[in-house]
Amino acid sequence: MRLDPIPIAPLVRPILVVVLLALSGIVTKAARLRSEAASAWTAYLSATQSRIAHELRAPVGFLALDFDADGAAERRAVRGGAVVVRSIHTLDARGERIEAPSARIHHWRGDVLIPGVSVAELVGQLRRGIVPRQEDVLAFRVLDSGPDRLRVYLRLQRTSLITVVYNTEHVVTFATDGGSRATSTSEATKIAEVSRPNTPEEREIPAGDDHGFLWRLQAYWRYEGVSEGVIAECESIALSRDVPSLARYLVDPLVERTARESMTRTMLALRAQFGKP
Repeated sequence: MRLDPIPIAPLVRPILVVVLLALSGIVTKAARLRSEAASAWTAYLSATQSRIAHELRAPVGFLALDFDADGAAERRAVRGGAVVVRSIHTLDARGERIEAPSARIHHWRGDVLIPGVSVAELVGQLRRGIVPRQEDVLAFRVLDSGPDRLRVYLRLQRTSLITVVYNTEHVVTFATDGGSRATSTSEATKIAEVSRPNTPEEREIPAGDDHGFLWRLQAYWRYEGVSEGVIAECESIALSRDVPSLARYLVDPLVERTARESMTRTMLALRAQFGKP
């Protein structure tokens, strides 16, 4: 007598729903940034900035991808029109990972070719506060500006298990070599989660009472002129709350996919805004 296999999906689905509901209850609770996590974030940024400074001083190479083992292939792909996005992690002086206790550091790098423009043209527009439209950015305005500095407001929306809106402020600084290369850095100086956005009850949630999905945000950009236009490269680093270890196998793929899609949209929006046929 042949026994047909028991269908697994109908048995797993109710369990998965229960797990997701329990997880949703966990992540909707307030989270507080602990001092040891904040210290780890500072150490991570310091190590990243040291690495970037070392790369920018190198006699050969300029983009971060130039210093990867498969960087040559990635550069060819970018110049061929591909958007290259990958998750990375800066190591400390001993070559070890820097972990943030009770928090998570998210570090992504994206590269895109912006055809038909020069570095001077591209950076000139960015310095004037001209930015591409993105679905994650609900509002944007320049608060203050100088020759190589901008202070801007962005209303951001982040969606993972739930959708969260933030009022944020950033200081953006630019540096050029007078030729075919330039850099910029964006530091979030304010990140305030918004409760009940776009309603009469809208308010900013005090730090420590928010969900903890976005505590810190930093971005490092490099722009290099090539024959086809400009390769723009972004390293985006964020700090968020951690999740229980048993839930990570469900959460990690979702967080990774969301972060990858967000970086890809950013790079595509940059090309659509500034690229020329």
